[in-house]
Amino acid sequence: MNIFNKGVERMIDEFNSKHFTLKKVKHGIYAAIAKPGGGAVGNAGFVDLGDQVVVFDTFNTQQASEALRDAAEKITNQRVTCVVNSHYHGDHIRGNQSFKDIQIISSETTLEKMKDIHPPRIKKQKADIDGLTQYIESLEKQLDETGESALQDQVSFLYEMKRSLPDLELTLPNETFIEEKSLQGTKRRAKMFTLGGGHSFCDAMLYIPEEKVILMGDLVFVHCHPTFFEESDPKQWVEILQEVMELDIEMVIPGHGPIGKKEDIDKMIQYITHLLSSQHVDTPAIPPLFNDWSSPEVYFQNVKKVKSEERT
Repeated sequence: MNIFNKGVERMIDEFNSKHFTLKKVKHGIYAAIAKPGGGAVGNAGFVDLGDQVVVFDTFNTQQASEALRDAAEKITNQRVTCVVNSHYHGDHIRGNQSFKDIQIISSETTLEKMKDIHPPRIKKQKADIDGLTQYIESLEKQLDETGESALQDQVSFLYEMKRSLPDLELTLPNETFIEEKSLQGTKRRAKMFTLGGGHSFCDAMLYIPEEKVILMGDLVFVHCHPTFFEESDPKQWVEILQEVMELDIEMVIPGHGPIGKKEDIDKMIQYITHLLSSQHVDTPAIPPLFNDWSSPEVYFQNVKKVKSEERT
């Protein structure tokens, strides 16, 4: 290991943020794994292409994304040149303002949904900071009474939200793609692409072929139950994951949970397929394969969501 690489390893070991844990996936590829109670919520990552540094997703708050940019630039010893937004959900794009001086790329659908959905949502949140404060105070009273760690994480997260709101600016992508776009660096190539919508209206991924690594946003959750939204399309989600399984992949950076492997993509396929097959079961049970995943209550919410979709 040369002196530069030793220095990078030391920086990763010494890195400390309340928002995320920094992990080296492979040489030049790093995952920023969200910590409970911080301002990140979803995962992010960054890739050193040689003469370019690409950040994938920007967290839920600007204080978390500022720490992400600082880490990326210190680890790679160069400026971030490009950001990719995987989809429009807030925990993946609200930190964009920390990168407003550079290229921010998303699919066309993601840009349109960001423009449509986030301005009124952010305006409403900014107008109700007092209400948020009162809600935090009510949770703190519950926390004093119960001491529940989950409540502590929720309170800490809401404080990060409150801190972010006064200066939060919706920063939109300034470049879009329809199906795919490649970035060729001096060390490696990255391909951003979408196969349509599964988790959200449109989900983009970042694939680094030479290193066999893929950043998948919320198309994959590792060791935690995935979140289904109104727009989630379970059947198309499975089809997308099946197509991704055809790629040469070793490591997966998910939207939530720890770094995974290709087998975790297959587990997501099994999970969603099981949900679809359980839609007519009155009292579904969590299968053993997913029984140790965090937030088990989300599983039953997902079953209910899939059932309601079938009835409409």
